Parts: sequence; C-alpha cells; structure tokens
Amino acid sequence: MSVIVCGQKRAQRPFYLEELGINIYSCQEFCYVVYHHPLLFMDGIMDQSLVDFIRDEFDMGFVAARLEQRIKSGERQEDILLFFMQECNYYTTAELNKLRQTLQSFKKLSVFEYAKRKADYLAQFKQYGRAIAGYEEILEERDGRADDQFVSRVLNNLGACYARVFQFRKAMEAYDKAYEKRRDMATLERMYHLTLLDSGLDLKERYRSAASGELLERWKREFEKAQEAAKESVGVKNIGDLFEKDSVRRLQGAAKLVEEWKQEYRGMA
Repeated sequence: MSVIVCGQKRAQRPFYLEELGINIYSCQEFCYVVYHHPLLFMDGIMDQSLVDFIRDEFDMGFVAARLEQRIKSGERQEDILLFFMQECNYYTTAELNKLRQTLQSFKKLSVFEYAKRKADYLAQFKQYGRAIAGYEEILEERDGRADDQFVSRVLNNLGACYARVFQFRKAMEAYDKAYEKRRDMATLERMYHLTLLDSGLDLKERYRSAASGELLERWKREFEKAQEAAKESVGVKNIGDLFEKDSVRRLQGAAKLVEEWKQEYRGMA
C-alpha cells in the first residue's frame, strides 16, 4: 500500500510498521495509516521504540515526553494514539472523534471476535504468518467459550491462509475440522480444490458421499476456469513481459519483482 507524504520534518531513518509492511517517514503518514487501519494499532504499537523515533526523527521531544508519561501511567493504548494524532494536527477534532468511536466499537467486541477481526485484517494485507498465529491462538484459548459456527469460520480462514502459503496439508486439516463443526458445502468445495492442487491429498470417502459426481465435476470446471483466469492476472503477465525485454531491462524488472515477492514473503513467515 502507499501513504501520503506531507509537510513538517521527514525522518532520515524510517520506522518500519510490521502490521502493514511499510516504512513511515512522517507523523502525518503514521496518522494516516492509524486512521484508515485502526484495528491493527490498538495493541501495543505505542511503545518505547516508537516514542524514541518520534523524539529523534520528528524532533517532537515535548510530545515524546508526554507519551512516556502516559505509557508509564498505564493509560489505554487507544487514548495514547489519539493524543499523538491530535498533536500532529493532521486530522480535525471531528475526524478524531469519529476514530474514537470506531476504536470504542472494537472494544465492545468479544475477546474472540476482536481477535478474529484482527487476524482477518492481517490476512487481507497478506500478513499470512501473523494471521495464522492469530487464528491458532483463538482455537487454543477458546476453551468451549465459542460456538461451533464461530469456530468453523476461524478454521475456514485458517485453512485459506495455509493454502496461500502452499501448506496444503495443513489447509486440508483446518477445512476438515471446519466441516466437522458446520457441514457447509463451500468448505467441502475448498477441500476438493486442494486435492486438485496437491495430488498427495484426497477427499475422505465420507465427504465424497456428500457431493455427487456431477457436483464434483462442476467444481473441477470452476477450478480450471479460475486457473485460466490466474494466468491472465497482472502478476503472471508481468513475468511474461519480462522475457520480451532486452537483457538489461529484464534484469532490472526481475530484481524489482523479486523484491515485491520478498515483501509478501515477510508477511507469510
């Protein structure tokens, strides 16, 4: 993703936000990402390393000192964030009040629903490794306090993340558990697609009896259609375009593409 670079002091050494996999160079950039992605920044983002960065790179010594006082006093993370954003003067009071309401709405969620929302958001930004850790923590700690429908949703999303990082066997295990919790045909379809991706996997016999041969054939056609569409995707097309260029431009393009892949992989690991 990209952010808006505004006035005031620009950091010489950026602050890396693991939550989104981006570098922050100004307080306005930081405010922008918090305002638009608040769910990712409610748990411990304002720590000593960020305070030091604000003091040293933004020349905001007085604000940094106030932040330290608030952290030591045990003030809520969302209130500390809002205080800093107010000091940056990037958003209006009305906009910050709206953000406060959004943060409060997240706090009203149950512990598990909040954790799932955050993991879902990480998955959306291709932070698959962190999303997987979030889903698995929910499953480990639920201790009977979450109903089968919720657990099935978590397992489905966990399976999707494992599939995204090519761990098809773990994806199958997650989908299998999800289907046991809630007999949903969409989950069964995902399991069948995994068998098409990995010849070492097979759909259990009891599941095959739940889907007719005609249905399996339709799912296969849809899968093949999706594969054909994927070949025309921008990422795949970019790879093909590289080989149409001269050697120097091809090397430059390949280096850029590999760097983009590395950024995605950091979110998977």
